[in-house]
Amino acid sequence: MTNQEITGKDYVVHHNADTVTTTFQGELALGGPQEYASINELLTEVANGDADVITLDFRTLSFLNSSGISMLCKYVLALRKKQDIQLVILGSHDIPWQRKSLRNLQKFLPSLRLDLE
Repeated sequence: MTNQEITGKDYVVHHNADTVTTTFQGELALGGPQEYASINELLTEVANGDADVITLDFRTLSFLNSSGISMLCKYVLALRKKQDIQLVILGSHDIPWQRKSLRNLQKFLPSLRLDLE
């Protein structure tokens, strides 16, 4: 897999293939599952690769709407079937949606490592 980037009006999603880290920046408030499809496809491609550890970095994502949170929950649920992958999520205590929503992901995937700074 190569480095990939998805850019929208208020956001950037960048995947670094060397570190297997996907970084989310800006504000993600897309209109529903169809509009999140390209991001979901990127994350699925990463999960289908041969990495042992996948990192999602949300520290610079100031907003994620309910459609985005739903997509993220479904992605985390799908990773339960891939027990050989460690999911690491990086977030920020300073961003309100992250404190609550990212912690809830651990309910879906207890092995998830959550680092809130």
